Amino acid sequence: MGTRLATSVTDDIARAAPEADLAGRRRLVGIALMCGAVAFFAGLDACAKTLARGGVDPLVTTFMRYAASVAMISLFINPVRTPGVVKSRRLPLQIIRSLLLFASTALNFLALRYLQMAETISIQFAAPLTVALLAGPLLGEWSSRARLMAIGVGFLGVLVIVRPGIGGMHPAALLCVANVLVYAFYAIITRKLAAYDSTATTMFYTGLAGLGLMAPLLPWIWTNPASLTHWALLIGVALFGTLGHWLLVLAHARAPANVLSPFIYTQLLWSVTFGFLLFGDLPSRWTVFGAMIVVGSGLYLLAQETIRREARPAA
Repeated sequence: MGTRLATSVTDDIARAAPEADLAGRRRLVGIALMCGAVAFFAGLDACAKTLARGGVDPLVTTFMRYAASVAMISLFINPVRTPGVVKSRRLPLQIIRSLLLFASTALNFLALRYLQMAETISIQFAAPLTVALLAGPLLGEWSSRARLMAIGVGFLGVLVIVRPGIGGMHPAALLCVANVLVYAFYAIITRKLAAYDSTATTMFYTGLAGLGLMAPLLPWIWTNPASLTHWALLIGVALFGTLGHWLLVLAHARAPANVLSPFIYTQLLWSVTFGFLLFGDLPSRWTVFGAMIVVGSGLYLLAQETIRREARPAA
């Protein structure tokens, strides 16, 4: 009896071990994909900054970014392959969400014309803090006192980077601050839509409203790129953005969000690297210090959310 029981336990352990190894490998692959995604996003910013410095209107760059995204998504998500995908239970929210994302990208590209890549991404890391702050009044997800303190510390980090009123602030930093607010509302609306529409429907509408808004304006802002390099960079914007989001989807299919989220901050390393290699930019000590505060606050909030989910009783 005892021998059979020991053999059974050993067999269970033997079966569980490969499954644990497989889950571990999937997580590692997910983390690698996430790191690759944010590297592509940093490459996207580098192309956009190069184009802006070369005289290409950031709105043209934004248009190219979303034209490629809509074309790519439409190959896989369309009414033919996914019947009913066009039907939304909250169409006005889908349109607002699409416009907010488009505005966020345009604000980022405009800011990159004047600011270092490390500065813009460091300020944008405050978006999760803003989401956590707004989730209370808008979603009923109120933060504890400790979380509110962490949010406040994170915003202090943004002030360290921007340094308003002490001679260090470039007016373009306000574009990044506006981008943080716009993206926070985009994220909150995305969470609200999850209760009404499928992921496919939300993906289908992601770029449509912004692209529809820009299309009539394109003849007024379009100028032919001055060189083949500019054309290549515009194609790079489209490819980096599309591939980055593709890797992001693949990463989330292999690992949970709480495992992947900390690796979003590796984009700062890529931004510093590209900024130095392409533009000779090195972040100031204020940017580095402020970024450490913002990232630390974001990681604290992530850890608290993970603890809260694990403590939640199973349904």
